[in-house]
Amino acid sequence: MTYMIFGRAVPKQYLSMATLGSIAGVFAYSRSGSAAAPKTVDEAKKSVPINAGSSEEEALMDSIRKFIADAEKEDNATAASKH
Repeated sequence: MTYMIFGRAVPKQYLSMATLGSIAGVFAYSRSGSAAAPKTVDEAKKSVPINAGSSEEEALMDSIRKFIADAEKEDNATAASKH
């Protein structure tokens, strides 16, 4: 049996092979990925540099770093008290 696609007769086995090939291609592309993800939080922090363009941005980055450090200390303190 053939199907008419864009005015041309295409056998069904060609359509099935194209479908399976495209599925395999999408699967292979999705599995290829990119660089490995950082394994620890410290590696993740080092992999993303924060560059400020002005003194206001630098002050904002410092306050964000301080907030994160305080939150991590608080989280570690609550985790230690639970054990």
